[in-house]
Amino acid sequence: MIKDVVIAKLDIIDTLGGSVMHAMKASSAGYAGFGEAYFSQVDQGAIKAWKRHKKMTLNLVVPVGEIRFVLFDDREVSNTQFQEVIISKDNYCRLTVPPMVWMGFQGLSDSSAMLLNIADIEHNPDEVDRKEMSEINYNWGVS
Repeated sequence: MIKDVVIAKLDIIDTLGGSVMHAMKASSAGYAGFGEAYFSQVDQGAIKAWKRHKKMTLNLVVPVGEIRFVLFDDREVSNTQFQEVIISKDNYCRLTVPPMVWMGFQGLSDSSAMLLNIADIEHNPDEVDRKEMSEINYNWGVS
């Protein structure tokens, strides 16, 4: 695993009329404060890569659909370069991504998936680095 990345299993509580799906508590591993939360729709087959936050800690949950997250770590403190995590209702967990780790993701569902990010700071375009998909050599399995 990449240093400081946390994968925390989350509870799904089946109730009459629909499930309750936990996301995060202040006592959760990976919680570093609250800045903002937002949902992002990810279309089938869509790939969004590559982005790295300089200060923000991401806490990613997928309550609807299935998304593959690929992390790339070029920091000197880590021995692992790539880590892949697929999150869905069948593998319901929260992925915590520390600052300075590159991330991309791909929609794997037959329809759109929904991603929730619970971030420790508010979005600031000046604290984000971006690379083109081709700048990090990873096989997404598409032609």
